[in-house]
Amino acid sequence: MQNTKQIPEHSKFATLKYECKNSSYAEILKVLKSLRKDEEFDIKLKTDDGRVIFAHKVVLSSASPYFHTMFNNFSEKNQDFVVIRNIDSTALKLIIDFIYSGKIMVTEKNVQVLLPAANFFQLIEVKETCCDFLEAQLRITNCIGTYVLADLHSCKKLLTISESYIQQHFSDVVDADQFLSLSPEHVANLISSDELIVLSENIVFECVIRWVKHDLVSRKSILPHLMEYVRLPLTSLNYIMKNAVEEPLLKNCPNCKNYVNEALYFHSLKPDDPIPQNIRTKPRLGDKVIFVVGALGFIQGYGVSTEWYDPKINRWQYFTSIMAPHFLGGLAVVKDNFVVAVGRIGYSLDLPCQSVNVLDVSSESPHWKPTTNMLVKRRNLGVGVINDYIYAVGGSDENSCVNSAEAFDCRTQTWRMISSMCTRRDSVVLGVLNNLLYAVGGCNGRDNSIQYLKSVECYYPSIDTWKPVAEMCVPRIAAGVGVLDGILYVVGGYDGTNTHKSAEAYQPSTGVWTTIPDMHFCRYYPVAGVTVLNGLLYVVGGCDKNTPSLDSAEFYNPNTNTWTMVTARLNKSRTFFGVVAIDRSRYFKTKRS
Repeated sequence: MQNTKQIPEHSKFATLKYECKNSSYAEILKVLKSLRKDEEFDIKLKTDDGRVIFAHKVVLSSASPYFHTMFNNFSEKNQDFVVIRNIDSTALKLIIDFIYSGKIMVTEKNVQVLLPAANFFQLIEVKETCCDFLEAQLRITNCIGTYVLADLHSCKKLLTISESYIQQHFSDVVDADQFLSLSPEHVANLISSDELIVLSENIVFECVIRWVKHDLVSRKSILPHLMEYVRLPLTSLNYIMKNAVEEPLLKNCPNCKNYVNEALYFHSLKPDDPIPQNIRTKPRLGDKVIFVVGALGFIQGYGVSTEWYDPKINRWQYFTSIMAPHFLGGLAVVKDNFVVAVGRIGYSLDLPCQSVNVLDVSSESPHWKPTTNMLVKRRNLGVGVINDYIYAVGGSDENSCVNSAEAFDCRTQTWRMISSMCTRRDSVVLGVLNNLLYAVGGCNGRDNSIQYLKSVECYYPSIDTWKPVAEMCVPRIAAGVGVLDGILYVVGGYDGTNTHKSAEAYQPSTGVWTTIPDMHFCRYYPVAGVTVLNGLLYVVGGCDKNTPSLDSAEFYNPNTNTWTMVTARLNKSRTFFGVVAIDRSRYFKTKRS
């Protein structure tokens, strides 16, 4: 043992102390382990399967609160033989070996029995290691089992993480047989969550019916309780009529029929009617909404009004964030939560601008913040996002239309110039497809020498090069562009004589533009007023030759090759604005009745 020296405590200079370290402590553990091997012990632990494990009471008591209580406060302190019930013998041996060695190996084969044992013997380190292992192994095929295990053994962090994983992959998880074995409490907890991400509430309804039918005798009485959390009003009227109304389990349950009638009533509401407020009419946070930023119409004057469209309840609602008026610029979404407005120009339609503003819609109190200005003043520009880069392309400066382009690195918060386009393009629109930029249409020149373009060119970021692709069927400036299922769509616009309601689609694999059915309205200057949501191409606002600003929206369904009007009208008609689809955050709430 190392020598020690200490100044007497009564001395006023007693500030130094020498620490005594037992360098043979590791040897003590070795001796204790060897005593176990030589069967020099004072306690034998026996499991349900008859396996006996040798140990020392003092060693077990020093490591485990469970054993400390057993060997100090109960009759076992005077016994040399104890039966440990309901603990796997392999897990018990691993636990005892850990106590003597300080080491344990958690594997896929032992974690299911080791976690309950670690929790039972109150070995926090082992329990946390098991939880970390299970977290790292989370998959579609095991997340429900992990969720149940974490809840059973009070693993709070793992419970939260596995529950979140199920919520994010719910559509895939409910197809697994494990879902059918969940308890009523677990099913209710999952389907009642606002965080549940499903493309359609149909999935929730169908999984509840399937879960009940799996054990109809014992679960039939639970159905009304679960239907309380199914947001049936947010499914389509057609789905309700074909599936909910005709479902035998609901037909024969008065309480369940009330929920069906509620959903039917919801679909009978007019756009201006107040919405009944309960959990079943509250869209989940994982849904997408359409977010509109910018200018109002010519007649109403220009302003800062911002609104959003909730496709689940077919309503346009105001968003209260404030920013300077935004015209003739572009709008983009970065990392799902950040809306970037590029090219705010105040109240003047004549002056280009370099300014860029960012809105974090996931924050508690969203508001616009200025960020790094562009290098070039622009208006009527095209804006697109590839990975962590925002691209600002073309438009016009104070003198003429430009072919320059620049990119903003979201990580370094800096702009840099990239290669210029082959053609100068004012009122250009930009689409992003397969991590490539497509600059579509626009005009070249000014006043009496304007050339309306049907040409398109593509930018390859990896080689910083623009290359021409096939021309559109007709020239278009200030059109709308969107990408859906690997196809680039261009809608509306103006050709110098006519405002278009025509639309066309470009497929890179064929390199050909093909026409699709016309929209219901001619739309000039929807520009950034096009976005994709739930497999549909939405076109919002704009103007036509008779109406200087539109308050309507419509969507294209590629599966049916048809356009459908959105029955709800915007609160304000809009031209020269931006539209994006963005994840619903807690800030996007429906109006209360």
